[in-house]
Amino acid sequence: MSALPSLKQLHYLVALADELNFTRAAQCCFVSQSTLSAGLKELEALLDARLVERDRQNVLMTPLGQEVAERARSILSATRDLVELTAAARAPMASLLRLGVIPTVAPFLLPRAMRLLRSNHADLKLALREDVSLNLLPRIEDGLLDFALIALPFQTGNLLVEPLFDDPFCLVGRPQDAELQATAPLRVPPLERLLLLEEGHCLREHTLIACGPAPPPTGESAAATSLLTLVQMVESGLGLGLLPSMAAYGGLLDGSTLVLRSLVAPAPHRTIALVARRSTSRGADLQALAQVFRSVAAVTPR
Repeated sequence: MSALPSLKQLHYLVALADELNFTRAAQCCFVSQSTLSAGLKELEALLDARLVERDRQNVLMTPLGQEVAERARSILSATRDLVELTAAARAPMASLLRLGVIPTVAPFLLPRAMRLLRSNHADLKLALREDVSLNLLPRIEDGLLDFALIALPFQTGNLLVEPLFDDPFCLVGRPQDAELQATAPLRVPPLERLLLLEEGHCLREHTLIACGPAPPPTGESAAATSLLTLVQMVESGLGLGLLPSMAAYGGLLDGSTLVLRSLVAPAPHRTIALVARRSTSRGADLQALAQVFRSVAAVTPR
């Protein structure tokens, strides 16, 4: 049987494919640049193929190198799943769990969830990463995260999706805004009256969906970098905001003079969900974590 590449060599290749720089790739792997370079040369000799194009200034992956790197990602991810399978079998919810959370959920759901997790699963070690869905999902696929807490609708590809609960939207504005003075439940106002988060936030797309068919916003439209900034822009009179209920009733409006109004039923909403790799060995952990988040949402004002 022919010799097989080592996991260390595959790790070196994936790091170089990500960084396209030997120094940074070596730092990611916690080895010297010469060690990483030697490991990659050994891998090329073993496979009898050129995977990397090198010169003094540039590093490029060959087309074959790119394909091998993608397969290496899958192999490394499956290997992590194998290790986690044995750990989960020994003691579910008692080892390191790497969880990604989107910024429009993390501050409003995690504090109560963390208290419940510490109470019910004292041995669990939780490593959190806050980022937008567009960045979290590739980390799930590459095995760098175990689960991610995101909001749907969002393209999740072939990932395993566990819906948790719906989070309705409500309208926020100044008391003098005409839309907020109506006595009946409100409908979603025209898109031109709404402030949006910047590109990359799934809440921006959820707001556009709630508005129905409408011309896309122009490049000159005001956009907020966070929900807190959006609220400050609303208070400055720049427009209205469409906020998830968990944020609107979760302290985001504390200290402001803004008015919060419900939208006419059926109100637009987003669905909070946990996602994982379909090959994950931590199905029991996924269900236990889902139950924690559902329990917290059930007693959270929304």
